[in-house]
Amino acid sequence: MSLTMMEHSGLDIMCLNKYCHSSSSSSSSEQDKKMFTKLKLRLSGEYPRKNAEFLSGQYGTNLLLIGMALMLAIAHHGPSVKEEHLLSFVSCLMILQLIWMMWYILVRDRQKNTLTEKDVHATTCWIRGGLTLLALLSLIMDAFRIGYYVGYQSCVSAVLGVYPVIHATHTIAQVHFLWFHIKDVIKSFETFERFGVMHAVFTNLLLWCNGVMSEAEHFLNNHKRRLTALGYGNLTIVHSEPHCNCTTSTCSMFSSSLFYLYPFNVEYHIFVSAMLFVMWKNIGRTIDLSSNRKRLATKTEGLTVGPILGLLALASTIGILVVYVTHVEESLRMRQSAISMFYIYGIVMLVFMCSAGGSGLLIYRADHVPLDTSKNPSRQLDTELLFGSSIGSWLMSWCSVVAALGATSNPPYRWTNLIFSLLLVLEKYIQNLFIVESLYRQQEDGEREDPELPAAPEIFSVTSSLAPPFNGIINRAYETPDRNCATMENEQEESGRVYRCPRKPSEVPLPVGNNVKEPPNRKRQILKNIAVFQIMCNISLWILPAFGCRPQYDNGLEQETFGFSIWTTVLNFAIPLNLFYRMHSVASLFEVFRRV
Repeated sequence: MSLTMMEHSGLDIMCLNKYCHSSSSSSSSEQDKKMFTKLKLRLSGEYPRKNAEFLSGQYGTNLLLIGMALMLAIAHHGPSVKEEHLLSFVSCLMILQLIWMMWYILVRDRQKNTLTEKDVHATTCWIRGGLTLLALLSLIMDAFRIGYYVGYQSCVSAVLGVYPVIHATHTIAQVHFLWFHIKDVIKSFETFERFGVMHAVFTNLLLWCNGVMSEAEHFLNNHKRRLTALGYGNLTIVHSEPHCNCTTSTCSMFSSSLFYLYPFNVEYHIFVSAMLFVMWKNIGRTIDLSSNRKRLATKTEGLTVGPILGLLALASTIGILVVYVTHVEESLRMRQSAISMFYIYGIVMLVFMCSAGGSGLLIYRADHVPLDTSKNPSRQLDTELLFGSSIGSWLMSWCSVVAALGATSNPPYRWTNLIFSLLLVLEKYIQNLFIVESLYRQQEDGEREDPELPAAPEIFSVTSSLAPPFNGIINRAYETPDRNCATMENEQEESGRVYRCPRKPSEVPLPVGNNVKEPPNRKRQILKNIAVFQIMCNISLWILPAFGCRPQYDNGLEQETFGFSIWTTVLNFAIPLNLFYRMHSVASLFEVFRRV
C-alpha cells in the first residue's frame, strides 16, 4: 500500500516536473518569438534606410571619382581625353539633377495640403542671400564663356558653347531650390530622394573640383612664366588658346576676366554641396521640436571697435594686394620687398586675430554656460568642415616651417616666413575653438527665439505684486495647464499662427509707460565686436590668395627644399582648402554674431 502510494507520488512528481518543463519551454519560445518580432521590425525599419544611405553615398563617390579620373587625364594634355569630354560628362550630371529637382518640386506641389516638416537650422536667409550673389557672379562667368565660344566657334567643339548654357540653367534652378526647399525634411520616397540629393551633392563637388583645377593651372602657368622671365630655367608652359583667330575683339577680355570670377564660382559650388549634404542627412529624420526654433534677434548696439578695425584690415588688404601683384613681377629686389611686406602684414593680422579669439575664449571661461548637446546635422557639419579644411593650411604652414629652418639660402623674408607660418597654425587653433564653443553654447531662456513673430499682447494684465491676492475660487485648470500645452509652446508656425500657453498672473509683466530698455551686456558687446572683426579678417585673408597674392609660389624657400613638382602639388591641394576654410569661417562667425 505504501509502495503504491510512493509510486503514485513519484509518478505525480515526475508528471509535475514534466509539466513545469513544458511550461518553461513554452514561455521561452514565446520570448524568442517576441525577440524575433522586434528584431524583424527593427530590420524592416532601419535596414532599408541604412542600405539607402550606403548605396547613395557610394554612388556619389563613384561619380566624383569618374570626374577626377577625367580631370587627371586632361591635366596630362594627351590626345585621347580632352576638355570637351569632361564638360560633356558634367553637363549630363547637371541635366539629371535638373530632372530630379523638377520632379521633387512637382511632387511637393501636389502635396500642398500635407504639412512638410522643416529644419530651421539647415540654413538662414543671409546664407541663401550670399549664395544668390555668388550665383549671379557665376552667371556672369557663363556669359563670358558664351562670348568666348562665339569668337572661336569655327575651331572649337560645340560642347564649349552648350556647357555654359546648361550651367546657367542649372544655377538658376538650384538657387530656386535652395530658397524654397532646402529646409525640407523628406519623409516620402526616401530611397529615391537619397539618390537624388546625393547626386546633387557630388555634381556640385565635381564642378568645384573642375573650377579648382582650372584656377590652379592658370596660376601655375603664370608662375612658370614668371620664373622663366627671371632666368630660373626654361619651363614648359601649356597654351590652351584655340588654333584660330578670334572673330570678335573681346575674346582676350573674356579669357582674362574668367579667372577673376573663378573664386566666386568655386565657393558657390562648395557651399551648395554642403547645404545639400545637410538636406541628405535630414531625410527620414524625426525633428526634435524643442530644439527646432528660429534664431535669436540680432542686436547691433555697441558695435564700434570691431567694425572699425575690420574695415581697416580690409582696406590694408586691398592695398597689399595691389602692391604685391604689381611688384612681384619686377626686379629681384622689388620682388623680395613685396614678399617681405606681405609676411609683415600677415604677422600683424594674425597677432590681432589670435588676441581677439583668445579674449573671446577667456570670456566664455568666465561665463559658465552648459553646452547644447541636441542633435543638429548642420552644426555638426560646420564643425567637421572647419577641422577638415584646416588640414590644407596646416600642411602648407608646416612645410614652410621646415623650409625656413632647413634652407641654405638666406633671403630677407626667411624668418618672417617662419613666424607667419607658426602664427597661421596657432590662429586656426584658436579660431576653430572659438567658433565651435560659440555654436555649442546653450541659449539663455530669457531671450525671444523668433524675431519675426510679435510678442503675445498683454491686455488688462497686472502683476501679483501690484494686485491684491484673490481668496475666492481658484481655477486649478488655469493654475496647472495640460502638459500638451507645453509642447505647443515651442513657437512652431502652423498656418501663420503661434500657439502659446496661458501664463499665470505672477508671470505676466505690467507695461507701465514706455518700454524700458535693457541695460547693455558688456560681455555680449565684446563678443559681437570680436565676431565682426574676425569676419572682416577672414574675408581679407580670402581675398589675397583668391586674386593672385600667393607668396608660397614666389619666395623660393619651399621650392628649394621640396622641389618644384612636389611643392606645386602641395599648393594645389592646400590653397583650395584654405580658401574654403576662410569663406566657411566667415559664415560660421556670422552665425556666432547672431547667437551672441
